[in-house]
Amino acid sequence: MTPDLLGVVVPARDEATALPGCLASLARATAHPELAGTPVLVVVVADRCTDDTADLAAAAGALVVTATGETVGDARHAGALAVLARAPRPERVWLASTDADSLVPEGWLAMQRAAAESGVHALVGLVEVADWSGHPPHVAAAFTDAYDDWRRGGPGAVHPHVHGANLGVRGDAYLRAGGFPPLAVSEDAALVGALTLSGATVLRTPGCPVATSARRDPRAPGGFGTDLDRLAGD
Repeated sequence: MTPDLLGVVVPARDEATALPGCLASLARATAHPELAGTPVLVVVVADRCTDDTADLAAAAGALVVTATGETVGDARHAGALAVLARAPRPERVWLASTDADSLVPEGWLAMQRAAAESGVHALVGLVEVADWSGHPPHVAAAFTDAYDDWRRGGPGAVHPHVHGANLGVRGDAYLRAGGFPPLAVSEDAALVGALTLSGATVLRTPGCPVATSARRDPRAPGGFGTDLDRLAGD
C-alpha cells in the first residue's frame, strides 16, 4: 500500500548543534521525486532539552512534541503517537525513525515508502560513520571489520543490526507490538524483537545507510557511542 502519511520521528535532547543538519537532510529526502503525492510529517521530540532544540525544530517546519517520559524509548514512542494521531487508519501510516545527530541520504524516505508499498511491516537499515575525528586511528577499521562481519556469509547474507537512526514500521504493526518500550538504551532492538514475535514481516536492508555521529559524548550511555568508545580502548 502507498501510505496516506509518512511520519519521521526524531528524538532530540540538547541537539541544537546537530539538529539543523538532520532536518536539512530530511528536507532533501522529502523533496525526492518518488515521494510526489505522499505527505511527510517530521516530528521532533524535545526530550528534556535545556537549549534551543525545540525552537530550531519549529523554525524548520517540524512538529515539536515535548517528551514527558525519562528515556529515549519514551521520546520515540511519543513521536510515533503524534504521527498516528494525525491519520485515522494506522495501517496506512508508515513511521520512519532517525536520530538528531544523523544525516539521512536523499533516497531514504523513498526507500521507506517503497518498503511500505512492498507489503512488509517493518524495515531495519544500517548506519555509517562519515567523520572519525576524535577517535584513535584504529577505530574506523575495527568498526568496519566488526560491523560488516555479516557480509562474510556471502550472497543472501542478512545483517543483524538494529538502529533507531534507520528504522521504519507500519502504524498498525507498531501498535500491535506495543511500540517503543520505555528503555534508556536498546529500545530500537526491543521494538524489532516485539515485531518479530508478533508475526510481523521485517525487511533488513543494507540500502540507504544513514550517516550517524561518532561523537565521544553519546546521549545514550550503553548505546552506539559506547560501542565506539569500547573499540577506542581496545
